[in-house]
Amino acid sequence: MFLVYQPEGQDEPTRWRYNPKKLMSVEREDLERRTGRNFSQFTTDVMQGNSLCRRALLFTFLRRDHPKTRFEDVDFAWDELTLEYSRQELELIREQVIEAKHGDELATILTSLDKEIEDAFDDSGEEGKAGLPIAG
Repeated sequence: MFLVYQPEGQDEPTRWRYNPKKLMSVEREDLERRTGRNFSQFTTDVMQGNSLCRRALLFTFLRRDHPKTRFEDVDFAWDELTLEYSRQELELIREQVIEAKHGDELATILTSLDKEIEDAFDDSGEEGKAGLPIAG
C-alpha cells in the first residue's frame, strides 16, 4: 500500500510505501502519542479515513525526508492525500474475493477490482509476495 501526497500545484505525487509492520518503534510510539490510539487501532483508523491518523502518518513520512518538519505545519486538503493499494496487493485481494464470494456479488466485485488493478501502481520491484498492510 502507498501513502500518496499531491498538494495543489505539485505536478507529480509523492508516494511512500506504507506497511505498518515496517514502521520503526520510535515512529509507532510517536503515532500512538499524537493520536491517542494504540498502534493496532491506529492502523485500522488510517484505513477507515480518520483525518488525525492520516495527518500523523503523513507527518511521519514527511519527517523522514525533512527532519525539521513540525506536526503543526502538516496540513492538507482531503483530496491531496490518499491510500492506494499496489497492483500486486489488489491481485491478492482479488484471489481472496474469488474464494469468499459467489454469483452476482462476485461478478460485481471482480469488475470493480479489475478496473482498479488496471490503473494501480505496479510495485513489482518489491521483493517477495505482496501482503496486505494490516498490523497484527
